[in-house]
Amino acid sequence: MNNDIRILEPKELWNNFADLNAVPRGSKKEERVIQFMVDFGNNLNLKTVVDPVGNVIIKKPASKGMENRKTIVMQSHLDMVHQKNADTVFNFDTEGIKMKIEGDWVTAEGTTLGADNGLGVAAIMSVLASKDIKHPAIEALFTIDEETGMTGAMGLQAGYLEGEILLNLDTEEDDEIDIGCAGGVDISIENSYNEVSTPTNSVGYTISITGLNGGHSGMDIHKGLGNANKIMNRVLNSVQDYIRISEINGGSLRNAIPRESFAIIAVYNSQKDIFLKTLKRISKDIKRELKTVDPNLEIVAEKTDLPKKVMTAISQTTLIKTLYAAHNGVYRMSNDMEDLVETSNNIARVIVKHELIQVLCLTRSSVETSKIDLANTIKAPFELAGYDVSLSGSYPGWKPNVDSEILNILTENYEKLFNSKANVVACHAGLECGILGTNYPEMDMISFGPTIQGAHSPDEKANIKSSQKFWKFLLTILENIPTRK
Repeated sequence: MNNDIRILEPKELWNNFADLNAVPRGSKKEERVIQFMVDFGNNLNLKTVVDPVGNVIIKKPASKGMENRKTIVMQSHLDMVHQKNADTVFNFDTEGIKMKIEGDWVTAEGTTLGADNGLGVAAIMSVLASKDIKHPAIEALFTIDEETGMTGAMGLQAGYLEGEILLNLDTEEDDEIDIGCAGGVDISIENSYNEVSTPTNSVGYTISITGLNGGHSGMDIHKGLGNANKIMNRVLNSVQDYIRISEINGGSLRNAIPRESFAIIAVYNSQKDIFLKTLKRISKDIKRELKTVDPNLEIVAEKTDLPKKVMTAISQTTLIKTLYAAHNGVYRMSNDMEDLVETSNNIARVIVKHELIQVLCLTRSSVETSKIDLANTIKAPFELAGYDVSLSGSYPGWKPNVDSEILNILTENYEKLFNSKANVVACHAGLECGILGTNYPEMDMISFGPTIQGAHSPDEKANIKSSQKFWKFLLTILENIPTRK
């Protein structure tokens, strides 16, 4: 399967991607991929360094005749989101991604593919290893931990880079050129609760929310996709008079729209029939509402062993009401750029177990004040209910520069190559450009990439023809980097 990938065009790109995908590289577990990149640079006899936080920087001199061009920074992140289907047996810590070709797409077997941002990394590797590509002096910057905190970009200190132009290869539509992005902040909510013995006149059930599409909590947040944590809370709210909650386990990563949630509950024997009837009704309502965007949604209750402990009635009510009050999805659209989500929140993770409640969110915005406004909106009901709420990992957005020199180069060459105009956009994802700009404020930045769909979910796939278009575009840009002034 992975060998089939290696014969795709452009071969250098797909071979480097296959090599990279053989290395486990989850966020905050990048030791092996860091060493992989160090070995790659050293084997090419290129200057290779690892900075104090783990970013890898590989420098390559200009090709012959390009010595008078501006030095560029080519940047992508090494880590990938780890998501798999519930029925997929796979260990991200020890196994390489199992890839396959489906029509004009490359995808993975039941897991995320890692094209975000592996194709960008592979493209940079291909340029570094090439002997015939025309390019200016290159500083290849491979950052770590982009997906769960952007600590690599935030930890990159001034003085490591000299480049005047940054090419970030981390967007997901090949007809778009990105000149701005959202910043973000993590919201962590905790509370303890008392467990009591489960009423003896009860029967155990597991409620399962499955089959949702999920997706990127920035790029896909405007699509109205189902959030498993909000759906579970809505279901529990509808049946709360007939049940007691023992455990909830919903969602996974902050930057992934949650696809699944599971709750273990006790149902009063005397209320079992009305519980099942109410559950059937609310399930039908929710599935009807989401049938267009999430046609495979399943809401199922199955008998299980009766749990020994459950939440107190007051803790259960407080949890359900505060989660109901917490905003999820688009909060505000931009007034400055058409169809751009300005501010949003993703209720990414809900855990209730062993007398501890945890709710994890990621709030994004291209406007710093709006980001904090929404964070405070989410904090308020939880703090009123006695929960502890903390904000962490805040990172800035990237303010668009419509007068950018590199933007003009990209738009002109895109039109020449493809006989159409590129869409110049800002995105609601968290690109690293804004963070990198804090220590390198004079660097002219741009972002582009091949078409990738379903990032951050097991449905992730990369378009083969688009990769060829992206590669052609990248090589043209490298040839047309302006001269030093």
